[in-house]
This record gives sequence, C-alpha cells and structure tokens, in this order.
Amino acid sequence: MPILEVHHIEKHFGATRVLEDIGFDLEQGQALAIIGSSGSGKTTLLRCLNFLETPDQGQIVVQGDTLFDADDPATQRESEVRKKRLHFGLVFQSFNLFPQYTALRNVTLAKELLSQERPDFKANRKQILEEIQAEGRELLAKMGLSDRADHYPSQLSGGQQQRVAIARALALHPDILCFDEPTSALDPELTGEVLKVIRSLAEQKTTMIIVTHEMAFARDVADQVIFMDGGVIVEQGPAHQVIEHPSQERTRQFLSRYAES
Repeated sequence: MPILEVHHIEKHFGATRVLEDIGFDLEQGQALAIIGSSGSGKTTLLRCLNFLETPDQGQIVVQGDTLFDADDPATQRESEVRKKRLHFGLVFQSFNLFPQYTALRNVTLAKELLSQERPDFKANRKQILEEIQAEGRELLAKMGLSDRADHYPSQLSGGQQQRVAIARALALHPDILCFDEPTSALDPELTGEVLKVIRSLAEQKTTMIIVTHEMAFARDVADQVIFMDGGVIVEQGPAHQVIEHPSQERTRQFLSRYAES
C-alpha cells in the first residue's frame, strides 16, 4: 500500500483554476520530484498536502488513513488540522526561521511545544527537554552544522539557514518530507550544499516530495517525476524516462525551454 494516495485534488481561487484532477501515489522510501513552469500549481499542491490550503475536491490518504475528503466534513475540522500537518514536514523556499532564536532552538521549538501536551510533561519536564535538545543537536550534526547550533539566523549563510530548516522539518519525524524549491533563494555557490543534504536523505530512503527547478538533480535523485502545466499533471513516471524521454509534447517543450535558459 502506498504511503501517500492523492485522488482528484482540485483547487480554485475565485474563477482561477489552480489544480484540476490531481492524482498520484507515493511509495514508502521514494523521492518524487515535481517540475513545471512558474504558476503551474506545484506550490499550491504542496500547500494542499500540508493543509495550508483546503482543496475544493478530492481525497488525501496517508498510510491508509483518510486525512482529507472533500465530501466528508468530519475530515475538515479545524481542530484536526494541526495533527494532520504532522504527517508532512515542509521546507519553504525562504527558510522561515525565527530570527530571535538560535539554530538549535529553531529546530527544537515545535517539539518542545508539543511535548507540553504530554500527560507526563510536568513530572518529567527536565528529562523530556534534554532529550529534545540532544535530538536537535544530532539533527544539526547530520546537516553539518554542529558548530552552528548556538548561532542566530543572521549569523548563518543562506545554505546554512536552509539546512537548519531541513533539520527543523525532520525534528517531528514526518511521514513525508516536502521541499518547495529549496534552492531558489540561494546563490549558485550555496545551492550544492543543500542539494547534497537532500541527496543524502534520498540515499537513506527518506520519503520526499521535491518541487524543484534543478532538472539534473531531479533526474539523478528522484524515483518518480511529475510534470505539471496549467494546474494539471501532464506526465508522470520514472525520473529518467520523463526527463530524458518525455512522451508528451508539452513536457518536451518545457524541458527544451529549460535547456535553452
């Protein structure tokens, strides 16, 4: 059974159709890259999966559990949204770190807040927070940032900030890690260090959805690729097949324009 099933997702903003009949499956341990021109609906799709936007139609199923069904109001209760977001870790384009907190606190903050809801928190507060801190430092070490734990975002390069953002997303152990153009806000010389981290996560079989404009990276790292245009999925399949031997004319035109840019 796929870890993620997306069925017939649609999203409109007023009269503007942003997503139409979007459907795909994602297997545990796979990396899915979503490519397409600006305005094709890629980011909106990620926001729907993270429940930052509410789809107008369709279903989202994670590990067999229906998290959203447009025809079932019980799946749309505001009180359940936060729990549903825990299934998806989202790394934004522009880092979104809290400037007043250190790198370590940015990584641990969400888990610290959630831990306060544990019935044993008051009795074991010190131990629980120490464990969260230790895990946060371990995640920063995996990002190559052991010596930056006590630095503030303003003291970090763009690539370092994005790696902190990745550690923060991993801290809550999401089922699926989502990236929204993770290198678009970086200078070219910093792009490689972030792509290296994502490549390592793929090698570790982290289940991921990556919206990216890095075609070579998508071809080499992703198991599957989806090409979107005008709010629809035009083509999807194995990464090398879609990028090197696309079957649809719109895909060929997009990749040709990208190669010429």
